[in-house]
Amino acid sequence: MGTGLVIAALTFTMAALLLPVKLFESAALAGPNGVVINDDGEGVWNTQYGPLTPIDRDFVRKVRGAGLWEGPAGRQAVERATTDAVRIAGEHLIEGHTELDEMSIEVGRELGIDLPNQPNEQQQQALSTLEQAQIGIDFERKFANILRKAHGQVFGLIGQVRAQTTNSLVRDLATRANAVVLDHITVLEATGLVDYERLFDDFPSNPARAAAPLASRSTRRQGSTTA
Repeated sequence: MGTGLVIAALTFTMAALLLPVKLFESAALAGPNGVVINDDGEGVWNTQYGPLTPIDRDFVRKVRGAGLWEGPAGRQAVERATTDAVRIAGEHLIEGHTELDEMSIEVGRELGIDLPNQPNEQQQQALSTLEQAQIGIDFERKFANILRKAHGQVFGLIGQVRAQTTNSLVRDLATRANAVVLDHITVLEATGLVDYERLFDDFPSNPARAAAPLASRSTRRQGSTTA
């Protein structure tokens, strides 16, 4: 009996020690509006532009990931829209995400952050939903609501990063992303098609939640410490 209790106690202790490690390996924190903040487990990097936290790196990846599907969604709107308001919204998406793409790629290159190179599964699903929609009110309503929802979800994260980051490159990217995303929210709402009561429903998916597939991990590091 005594031996059994000792073994049980040792098993419990080992499980307790291993659990934090397992959680750290797959850490994902809930950010503003349900956006998942993915912790890559690499701690804080020391760079010439200031400390670079896991949230900073995840933000840069999310900016790049957004451009991989929101730019193409904007092109669909320009090509398929039957109203000027939707067409204008599409043009704003193309212009804004072209700029943010260039900035995020440059920031990623300068800081050694691995970036996604294709939309993730949920983002691809959102694009497929738009592609399959019928030209006219069906496409335009889905475009306005899917894109307005995605921009609303990430807007809070941008503000959090802008307020808290101590890395100057990430701060500059967050400052510009804040202005671009607010512009996109404004033009999408100007279509008159946004259903505000359904913005936080899973319709048709949540493209902002998951991380997009990453390109080959960069070997460039400017020094790191574990958080």
